[in-house]
Amino acid sequence: MSPRAPQPSEPTPPTRPVQGGASYADSGVDVEAGDRAVDRLKPLAASTARPEVLGGIGGFAGLFALRTGRYREPVLAASTDGVGTKLAVAQAADRHDTVGRDLVAMVVDDLVVCGAEPLFLQDYLAIGKLVPEKVEQIVAGIAEGCRLAGCALLGGETAEHPGVMEPHHYDLSATGVGIVEADAMLGPDRVRPGDTVIAMGSSGLHSNGYSLARQVLLEIGRMSLDGHVEEFGRSLGDELLEPTRIYARDCLAVAAETDVRTFAHITGGGLCANIARVLPVGLTADLDRTTWTPAPVFKLIASRGRVARQEMERTFNMGVGMVAVLPPDDVDRAMAVLTAKHVPSWVLGEVRRTEDQDRGPETEDTPARSGLAVLRGDHPRF
Repeated sequence: MSPRAPQPSEPTPPTRPVQGGASYADSGVDVEAGDRAVDRLKPLAASTARPEVLGGIGGFAGLFALRTGRYREPVLAASTDGVGTKLAVAQAADRHDTVGRDLVAMVVDDLVVCGAEPLFLQDYLAIGKLVPEKVEQIVAGIAEGCRLAGCALLGGETAEHPGVMEPHHYDLSATGVGIVEADAMLGPDRVRPGDTVIAMGSSGLHSNGYSLARQVLLEIGRMSLDGHVEEFGRSLGDELLEPTRIYARDCLAVAAETDVRTFAHITGGGLCANIARVLPVGLTADLDRTTWTPAPVFKLIASRGRVARQEMERTFNMGVGMVAVLPPDDVDRAMAVLTAKHVPSWVLGEVRRTEDQDRGPETEDTPARSGLAVLRGDHPRF
């Protein structure tokens, strides 16, 4: 795992300048604080280690021994993502222990869509002023997410950006790598008419739509992050910082027990746009809103901001964080697997051949190279 101390693009000036001269510390970069942060992070990275991980913190590159003998025709999958403006909520609340899990979820749950097992993740943290305790909280969340996903935290970089970022601001991103057998890859080519669409419940907003959520709740609604919200049974800040559910191991368990065709990670763009991405041209996922009730946070945003249903559904996950498409005969087995793993799930709809009337306002932005997804009916009590 590479050092997490601030890494300048030019050679690091001496910590102790000549008398009367400028120093790196004077410019706002605290190399010694970075070294202290690294010491705090060593056990966090170690807690995520897999047998394939070689070495530890301190090298220039993270090393992972790919044991190809376990595979017939291995294919590597890679995904990069961030947390978005959910970070603004964490920074306003001065709470940094959950966004790391969000980061891992956004990366590994993209990997598993094609059936790939997440192997390792490398993260990047840019921060205005490096405070070792804050960095430790952030990376502790990343390590927890990696443990939940079964992948190693193989590398990381922390860059201190004085003069570019406010001292309390930071941004996060990560890249994950997974592996899948070539003949076991999931995707649109496997989907057939008559397949069933199963929804897996989200843990709230996850990490999408926070620019709209913040505008409606904090600016228009003038709500306080510390204020108790009766509908939530907790503070607004607690609700908005609820960590993203990580589905990677749950999806892999479903794939091991069923002939699942594909998964769809429901992130920015909502249900229709993301499900359409995993369907071939000529097929439509017919989805039923009456099968679930979105969590109160979605209703609060819609009502306080007078946000139209179409806008809500193309911005938020509306309570569905992951979708599985599989043959009808495998539905009971898949839902039994998810129930055993405490993942709420239900039949959301079915796949059928596309008809001309399917191409309406809800799917007009869908690329012609993909299938379609259509939501029908009304949510109960929403």
